[in-house]
Amino acid sequence: MNYSLSEEQEMIKPYSLTEEQEMIRQSIRRFAQEKVAPLAAEIEETGHYPDELVQMMNQQGIMGLPYETKYNGGGGNLLTMCVGMEELAKVCANTAMVPVTQELGAMPIVVGGSEEQKQSYLPQIASGQSRISFALTEPDAGSDVASMRTKADFDGRNYIINGVKRFISYADIADEMCVFAKTDTSKGAKGVSAFVVDKKTPGITIGKKENKMGFRGFSSCEVYFENVVVPAENRLGEEGDGFKIAMKTLDKTRPLVGVIGVGLAQGALDAAIAYTKERKQFGQSISQFQGLQWMMADMAMQIEAARQLVYKSASVIDQGEPGGAMYGAMAKCYATDVAMKVTMDAVQLLGGVGYMKEFPTERYFRQAKLLQIVEGTNQIQRVVIAHQLLK
Repeated sequence: MNYSLSEEQEMIKPYSLTEEQEMIRQSIRRFAQEKVAPLAAEIEETGHYPDELVQMMNQQGIMGLPYETKYNGGGGNLLTMCVGMEELAKVCANTAMVPVTQELGAMPIVVGGSEEQKQSYLPQIASGQSRISFALTEPDAGSDVASMRTKADFDGRNYIINGVKRFISYADIADEMCVFAKTDTSKGAKGVSAFVVDKKTPGITIGKKENKMGFRGFSSCEVYFENVVVPAENRLGEEGDGFKIAMKTLDKTRPLVGVIGVGLAQGALDAAIAYTKERKQFGQSISQFQGLQWMMADMAMQIEAARQLVYKSASVIDQGEPGGAMYGAMAKCYATDVAMKVTMDAVQLLGGVGYMKEFPTERYFRQAKLLQIVEGTNQIQRVVIAHQLLK
């Protein structure tokens, strides 16, 4: 069954893209359809992400897309990254998560690191030679980040980190982690600091991979720190800057979670359209039934609204305009809610087969749920939006 868009649909370009961004979109779309799509179901089913696909993304320049050229990056921006990630997520959301997780891990260095630290870490990250994770969440500190218990005690030369992090993406394969820990437990959020930690440092233990409902092709693990010695020069910014660095990181990366939702939703709609055209009941294609047509029309409208909001938020953040935090929260919240609704409706449109693993809709449906949770639950996004509105 062919799940590709019609020629007329192909002519509709998301948001307002430059010629270069459109070329990137088409290039990544070809890569996604030719190299990624054939492996998407297997990746989700086995829970193993093939390293050869990561290397292909390195060769395509996808991993380095958002980084400045002086750091060996592609010189793109958040909007360009969103364009590419939508194309990957349409066929395999696990694959879109690979460069997005890398970007999340690197962003604390981008927003909080010195030039020397950027030169030290970003070229290897942009080229894919080094992988980095974002270690913020803890068993008792999810939405309430400031309540974290991981501590970093300074001994005069080094910081000694002790604590536990939870749900850390790619912790098992990362080379470094951006770790957030309390350097002053009496100051709440103002006592949090950020560090780049080499994963080979003695005292770091990676727990088992979590057995997730969806997104099984990318790992999430607990990480244990026991007397982990980190040089003072690995601290990002000043002591107490960690919470601010974490929030700036999330503000700048939430549109990427949103655009994975857009891609998932579009992939699910494409699959539903293709199926309803071929499925015959009562002597005709079920795509001719008005009730189903209205469902698909609503799905298409919701997806396009989400796409426009995500791309708008990326543009606002790229240009440094006021409201970036609010737009990022809006994009993440709305687009992932749309992904949940659209993928659920896609399963319904396919009926019984939509619930079966032979069709991609059940995978899209399971994966959409996680997007409403990661990088701040959608309830927290609404808190962020309201806070910005009432300032």
